[in-house]
Amino acid sequence: MRTLLLSCLLSFLCSACSVVAVADAAVSVVATTVKVAATVVETTVDVAASGIKAVAGSADPKK
Repeated sequence: MRTLLLSCLLSFLCSACSVVAVADAAVSVVATTVKVAATVVETTVDVAASGIKAVAGSADPKK
């Protein structure tokens, strides 16, 4: 009976470890996706700001 109990406990521990590994992988994928999206938004804002500066010009007289 004791061997059966230990075997069941060990199988539950392995299952929990697998769940944690899958959850960790999912979190990594989401974090990478958010990071890539933030980079795209940052690049878009930089390009837009450069375009506005080019069209508007500078109010400071050149020396």
